[in-house]
Formats: sequence, structure tokens, C-alpha cells
Amino acid sequence: MTKLLLRALAGETLPTPPIWMMRQAGRYLPEYRATRAKAGDFLSLCYNPELAAEVTLQPIRRFGFDASILFADILLVPQALGADLWFVTGEGPRLSTITSAVDFARLKPAEQVHERLAPIYETVRILSQELPRETTLIGFAGAPWTVATYMIAGRGTKDQGPAHAFKAADRETFSALIDLITEATILYLSAQIEAGAEVVKLFDSWAGSLNGQDFDDFALAPAKRIISALKERHPGIPVIAFPREAGDRYIGFAKATGADCVALDNSISAEWAAQNVQVDGCVQGNLAPGHMVTGGPELVHEAQRITRTLRNGPHVFNLGHGITPDADPDNVARMIEAVRTA
Repeated sequence: MTKLLLRALAGETLPTPPIWMMRQAGRYLPEYRATRAKAGDFLSLCYNPELAAEVTLQPIRRFGFDASILFADILLVPQALGADLWFVTGEGPRLSTITSAVDFARLKPAEQVHERLAPIYETVRILSQELPRETTLIGFAGAPWTVATYMIAGRGTKDQGPAHAFKAADRETFSALIDLITEATILYLSAQIEAGAEVVKLFDSWAGSLNGQDFDDFALAPAKRIISALKERHPGIPVIAFPREAGDRYIGFAKATGADCVALDNSISAEWAAQNVQVDGCVQGNLAPGHMVTGGPELVHEAQRITRTLRNGPHVFNLGHGITPDADPDNVARMIEAVRTA
């Protein structure tokens, strides 16, 4: 096994960690902006396999990352389940809302998602042919809780209040929604793997707003169910889990869910991660994305500090969250050089 990312995910401690970035195909790159303009809008870009593959390949050509992540969006799954989805320029996604058992009953069965998501699988097939031989292809999906928060609120919210309110008012229907998303996610990721994805990642961007039993029921349990099903269908497939802002709940998350790697946000220190999370296996992270904007000596210092701190165990270098549109591409090159010379 020669691909660096696969070696790290298998538990190998490497002299230099593999590097990739969340949202590495994105608006900070002029070539991405040009391709998106050609596509017409964001969703048209997601559903155009040739153009989606092109934007996925752009950061690989420019920076030589060790891994490439499929260009898509976590909200394609709710759309495939029957929710209306559109994007408001400058504001982000909007969805028709699920706020009652009646709304939930209108959603499609999980098995029907493939019809809408077929272009995504085609993007994966193209990438599996066109990526450099040494570059690992990562597929992904949103974790059920995070996807549910958007489906219930109809948009992103700061505190996920609508989802918490629905969960409190009708836990039975809320749990049924989580189950449906979980089943759809298993089918979606399984199809990505069949199309050529070598690793898959579960993004639970709002996991940090769950506490106690709710975290166990709606962050941990669905992740465990998805990972278990994928590994049963595709033995040996590595899975990265990202329960963002989970804090102390990062501890033991890999063991509890079967994840091969836990991605860490930048609210925790690399030192804490080394002592509490990396003891169970591979960790991914966790440079603050703001360094991609500000650059300078602080970027180099922080990238090298994280690399050195996590050097004694399996580590994948990444940001603590997605790179932002105002980032400077030159800073990405500086980060890669800093990590590879640490």
C-alpha cells in the first residue's frame, strides 16, 4: 500500500503526514470560480460530472495534495429524498422544511436516492480514472444529525434550534428522520465506493450542539451504524468521522463507532488530541482556517507545531474546518511546504 493517506488511515505513523484540505475545491481558487460560472450555478456544478470532476482536480494540479475529495454537497441527500433545495446567492442553501410527521411522511424511501444522485457517482468514476496514481480519492456525506438540522430549519442555523425543538416535541418522528437519513447515507456512500472512492468521510458539522444521551443517540449511534454497514459491504474501506466541536466526546469516538480516523476541529489543541484521541488511532487536523487568510510566520509556526505534536502517531494534516473563500492560494502552498519540512 503506497498511498500516504491509506497508510495513515491504516494506523501507520509516517515521517511526513499526508495533507489535504476540507473544501480544497472552492471559491478561493480563481479556476474554481471560472468553472462555476461556466456551470451556471452551484447545484448545476454539483450535478455536472465533467465540471464537478474538473473542480475536484484543480487543487490537485495546483498543490499536489495527497488526497482529493469529491466535489458535491451534503444537502444532495435530502434533495434525493424529496426535499426542495435551492441556493440563495451570498446566503447559502435553502430547503423545504420537515416540521411534522405529515411532512416526514412525504419523503421518499431511502432506496430511491440513486435516481437523483447518479451524476455524483459518475463524477467519482471520472475522478478514479483521472487522478494521479498517488492521490487518494475521498467520497463523503453529511452525518444524519447535521443533515437533519438543515431539513428541519430549511437553512443553516447558529444553534440548530429548530432541530432541537423538533427533537424535544416529537422524538419519535425525529428519530425516524434520523433513521431515514442514515439508511440513505449508507446507500449513497456505498455507491460512491463502488464507483471508485477509496475512503469516505462523514461530516457531522453540528455534532457539538448535541449533549449527553442526544449525542449518543444522534451523533454516535448513526455513525456507528453507517460505518458498520459500509465495512460489511466493502471490507477494508477506511472511514474518517468528523463530529465537529465534540470536545471531550472526541475521546473514544473512534472505538465507539469503528471509524479509522477522527477529524478534529481547531477548538482543541494538538497536544490534547495527542494525549486523548490519537492514543486510539489516526487523527486528522487541525490548523485554524484563518491562517489561510492571514498567512505569515504564524501560519508556518502553527502548521509545524501541529505536525510535530502529532508526529508520534498516525496523523493526516488538515484544517480544523473548511478553507474560506477569502483565503490566499499562496498561503496554501506555504502551509504544505511548512508541513513537509517540519
